[in-house]
This record gives sequence, structure tokens and C-alpha cells, in this order.
Amino acid sequence: MNLCSIVSGSSGNCTFVGSKHTKLLIDAGVSCKRIENGLSSIEVNPEEIQGILITHEHSDHIAGLGTLSRRYHTPIYGTVETIHSILKMKNIGRISEELIHYVEPDVKFMINDITVEPFSISHDAANPVCYTFQADGHKVGMATDLGKYDDYIISKLESSEILLLEANHDVNMLMVGGYPYYLKQRILGDRGHLSNENSAKLISRLFHDKLKFISLAHLSKENNYEELAYETVRLELNQFMEDSKAGKILSVARRDLPSEMLSTT
Repeated sequence: MNLCSIVSGSSGNCTFVGSKHTKLLIDAGVSCKRIENGLSSIEVNPEEIQGILITHEHSDHIAGLGTLSRRYHTPIYGTVETIHSILKMKNIGRISEELIHYVEPDVKFMINDITVEPFSISHDAANPVCYTFQADGHKVGMATDLGKYDDYIISKLESSEILLLEANHDVNMLMVGGYPYYLKQRILGDRGHLSNENSAKLISRLFHDKLKFISLAHLSKENNYEELAYETVRLELNQFMEDSKAGKILSVARRDLPSEMLSTT
């Protein structure tokens, strides 16, 4: 299986996941044109995308959804509450009912050869989920936009060979930064976003010998930077492996451009 972050950050998110026979997107949070360009850079034709799986209805996850799905007649997957919230948004435009597929947390389903499992996350949205993907004996997991993690989250992500995990902010940068108090409290709360430190702790719970790649995602432009997120998690990984090996499996998803294609094989 393969995973590539097309864009990742507080201003827009879109991730490609693929197997031998299936190509999927998770979220479509930037313009259709930017998604098309990102897919082209990894030699994927947008017409080949067989589903767009939505995590939740915030604009940085759905901004390009309407145009993309209409242009390529691409099926959309999301919880009932998420889809209903999206359909109420005028800027998304009309989405044909025949393209909509409802998912339920903890209920697995198939898209061609990929087994998809949505699982609930703690975030201030209607009924948000993240996903794991399995095909050919390999597993890929992703989790962003979660204010906290627990044993349930760990149980869903465990044994993933590729992990795309949120490392949204550095707590000290957030606290001394210019955000208003209510926004700081939202980000720090249980329905907000995962800090670098908590991301590192989650990764330590998920580490196993067959873990090949970790991509840190959804970094805040104002309250984080790549080197800080990377070093925070790398120090945690050094408990389990030599520094040189930690450097090979750990990366940070880029804000405006596609990141490296990661593969389980």
C-alpha cells in the first residue's frame, strides 16, 4: 500500500492512499486545481480516484470537494452527520445524491481491494472520523484533528506500517502567540488538536518492529514549525531505535506541496 500527503496543515488537507487496484483520497481541503496538480506530480490521474473519504466538515478538509466530485463523478464517503453538514454549505455547491455513501464508525467496508475502517475521533465537528486501510496484508493508518487519544484510538491504529499522525502545535508557541484566549483553549482542549508532545507519546504507544514510516501532519502555520515537530518526535523514537534509523522512518508532511510517496513494500 502507498500513502502520500498532497497537502497538510491548518489551511488545507488532502491525502492519497492507494493499493494495486484502488486509489483513494482522504479529504479535499484545497482547491480542485491544487489537488489535480498534486496528483499529477505523483503520476495519478484524478479520474482514477475511486473515492473521497471525508473526516469532517471543516473547510480545511472539504474546500475542493464539490468541484472535484462533480468534475470526475467521484464517490464521497462520510458519516451521516458530516455529509448533512456539508450539504448545507452554499460554497460547496450541489452534490449528486448518487455520489454519496454513508459510513459508520467501527463498521468496516470495502472499496475494491481496500478494507476501510472509520473510527471516531475527539474533535469539535458533527461526527468526525479518521480511517485505517488494509490490503494485501498491509495496513495504513491516519489520525488528525484529535484533541486527545485513548486506548480506543490506539486499538484502531495499532499494527499500521505507515502512520499519518497529527502534530499540530507546540504548546509553548501557542500560549505565547497572538491567538485569542478562546481559540487557544479550543486548540488545547479535548476536542481540539494534538500537540507535538502528545503526538510523540501516541507514537510511542503505536511503535512496533514492522512500522516503516511516520508522517507528521496538520502542522499549524502560526504555532509550530517542521523542525520542532520533527525533533520532538525523533527524541521519543530514540527510546526504541538508533538516531539514524529514526531519521529514515520519520518525516513531516509538507504544507503546500506533495510529500514523498510512502510504501509498505
